[in-house]
Amino acid sequence: MAWIYLVLAATCETAWTFCLKFMKFSDLKTLTFTNFYKWQGGLQFLLPFVGYVLFGLANIYFFSTAIKQIPTAMAFAVWTATTLIFLKISEVAFFHQRISWAEVFFMLLIMTGILGLKIYAVQAK
Repeated sequence: MAWIYLVLAATCETAWTFCLKFMKFSDLKTLTFTNFYKWQGGLQFLLPFVGYVLFGLANIYFFSTAIKQIPTAMAFAVWTATTLIFLKISEVAFFHQRISWAEVFFMLLIMTGILGLKIYAVQAK
């Protein structure tokens, strides 16, 4: 179950990162009580902030739950690599960015390193 929490944390971290990408502090000045609930008025500016907070809190919860059962260094390495892969997949799928074979190769190296850590890590007694 801890590994599922770790993947959920990586998913929330990915969503949090994209919320951060879409936040526009300068547009918050245009929010008023009469337009913050309208899509053209304020929701498109407010939703990234709400997502930032919610996904950030969910990320902290799931990651902290996972590291209670998985060694912290291992969990952090898997969380970081999984987030990296989710970010790249999202960029390719939703933002039509290109991916090079070099990027695929180096992401596979990261995953190979994590698998090596998982397989050859000394188990606590």
